[in-house]
Amino acid sequence: MLRSLGQKPVTGSGEDPRVTGLRAAVSRLRRELAAHPAQVPDRCIADQELAALAAMTLDGVPETPRLRRSLLVIAGAIGSVSALSGALSQVRDAVDLFGEPTRG
Repeated sequence: MLRSLGQKPVTGSGEDPRVTGLRAAVSRLRRELAAHPAQVPDRCIADQELAALAAMTLDGVPETPRLRRSLLVIAGAIGSVSALSGALSQVRDAVDLFGEPTRG
């Protein structure tokens, strides 16, 4: 499928597929974190930031700097839990699709 410069592919619903992918990745990590039986000291922080990320996907394309900040907070909160590494990597990959933040 060819597209012009500046155009982004959209899903059948008209939504940017990066947003759809990010929403799915965040949902997976939230489910896996909720189901993780071991105590995670910063679980509350991760839960709050994942909720914020989920909310960002509801209003169009989120701001890249905000996405990256959220990813850092989540990684800091649960990055040492190896059982969640696959889901966390999926969120990181989804955030990376939004590109580098613009430098002001």
